[in-house]
Amino acid sequence: MDNSSNENVTNLEQTSDMLTELIRTHAQTLIKAALELEVTEVLKALETRRLPDGRHAVCRSGFQPERDIQTGIGPVTVKVPKIRARDGQPETFRSALVPPFIKRTRSLEAAIPWLYLQGISSGNMYSALEVLVGSEAKGLSANTVSRLKQQWTDEYNEWRKSDLSRDEWVYIWADGIYSGLRSEDEKLCVLVVMGVNDRGEKHFLAIEDGVRESTQSWQEVLLKLKDRGLKTAPKLAAGDGAMGFWAALDKIYPTTKHQRCWVHKTRNILNYLPKKSQPKAKERLHDIWKAETKKDAEQAFNLWIKTYEDKYPKAAQCLKKDRTELLAFYDFPAVHWQSIRTTNPIESAFATIRHRTKRAKGCLSRTTMLAMIYKVGMSAETQWRKLRGFESLAKVIRGVQFRDGVELHKEEQKAA
Repeated sequence: MDNSSNENVTNLEQTSDMLTELIRTHAQTLIKAALELEVTEVLKALETRRLPDGRHAVCRSGFQPERDIQTGIGPVTVKVPKIRARDGQPETFRSALVPPFIKRTRSLEAAIPWLYLQGISSGNMYSALEVLVGSEAKGLSANTVSRLKQQWTDEYNEWRKSDLSRDEWVYIWADGIYSGLRSEDEKLCVLVVMGVNDRGEKHFLAIEDGVRESTQSWQEVLLKLKDRGLKTAPKLAAGDGAMGFWAALDKIYPTTKHQRCWVHKTRNILNYLPKKSQPKAKERLHDIWKAETKKDAEQAFNLWIKTYEDKYPKAAQCLKKDRTELLAFYDFPAVHWQSIRTTNPIESAFATIRHRTKRAKGCLSRTTMLAMIYKVGMSAETQWRKLRGFESLAKVIRGVQFRDGVELHKEEQKAA
């Protein structure tokens, strides 16, 4: 190749690099603008929340650390905005455009159901994907997307029959996910069960539609799990206290211990208190589940009841009625407490779906909605880490007893 040809190739490569960089910069600008619009909408919705001195209770608080999302032109760096609540209430901005698990998603298989759940119609799917994945999106006509949806439905139906007997499932979490999407007849509740096996691996075990979290619906879900091989009762189940799940659990797995979710319980209790009393009451609730021993937790529990029972009897009753179930985690390894005393493992996985489907319009068929949620759930699952302290799961399976998170000696176990 002569010198002129080499120069032409070099110039072409430089021009290509310049164009790629220009497109990447433009994509970054578009994503930044979209994120700013997203956080502005959130702040506008919370504008009426004010501090006693008149200042906004929720404000901007910088950005999350930079991270890359993969596109058809390579990684694009984004910074997701953060917000902060000055009134002590939990307030987190979760971007639907750049959800946590999407940063490692590099395939259309995971991106398409995510976009679909944002309410993007099949006809507009190509233009939306082209921004994210570039030339990979070619050929994705409405018919192609429809065929993919059918494929995901088939995968979902196969997954629902998968064998669970190869693992021993130690802990399970259960929750009802109310989607803003509607089926042909009504808004559906998706019943979700997640489990951790003896190796510390977390997996979705069930994603089914139900009728308002009824006992009958949960019983059907648990019977299916048992039929698929979950014969041995899990040692502990964590969930919200308002569900029909517990009555169903006692029928199907009567030896499984109950753990009420502290996040749900705290929220329910604070609903019975005036806003000005909530921050202090919440801090004292934290004193209960943060206590190092069950005895200390009981003392903090009694103090909370004594403090608030006269003025707010409904709040006190809401706490009292689940005393045993709220403190069950103390009989398990302390290294697992962070994971088993709430349903956060499910909540975090489905936060993006909840956020987007509340804003999506139109109806989906029952099967389409479940298949889409399944696909996004499987995408999230690939990013999960093992349960912290999973080495202790073998002891839990063998029936080793724990007190205040510490393994009892043989003499103590015999006495217990």
